[in-house]
Amino acid sequence: MVESLSQTEFGRYLLTFLVSMLPIVELRGAIPVGVGAGLGHWQSMITAVLGNMVPVPFIIIFIRRIFAWLRAKSARLEAFVSRLETRAEGKWESVRKYQLLGLAILVAIPLPGTGAWTGALVAALMDIRLKSAMPAIFLGVIIAGFLVTGITYGFSSVLN
Repeated sequence: MVESLSQTEFGRYLLTFLVSMLPIVELRGAIPVGVGAGLGHWQSMITAVLGNMVPVPFIIIFIRRIFAWLRAKSARLEAFVSRLETRAEGKWESVRKYQLLGLAILVAIPLPGTGAWTGALVAALMDIRLKSAMPAIFLGVIIAGFLVTGITYGFSSVLN
């Protein structure tokens, strides 16, 4: 599937967009995928930023209901949800201390355990309203996009 998407320009954009929507991978993986598929650095970054933002409002709005539904299904899912909440709670201090700037910084750091998915989860669990959380998360995603693009550009220029 990846190979067939890489054959057309639309497919390269779609591949980058879809990869950036995935939890954990997010734009940290999508930008190198886009560049590797043949998109330019800036096209990859912009596409990955847009794709990375798609799940954010859904997470903020629906994650509590999804967690409640999962908890009701089984003890194993209850444990999984509890682990996710505990991880998110570990990030609360920086968000509490620096408020929305802290949320943007949490999202901007391109390391595992950070990113738009984590930022949206933290915002939801801290009851930060969507209209306040979205700009902070978007700013963080843009910063992460620039950082990852810079790293990717540096490596690709060495290889070329």
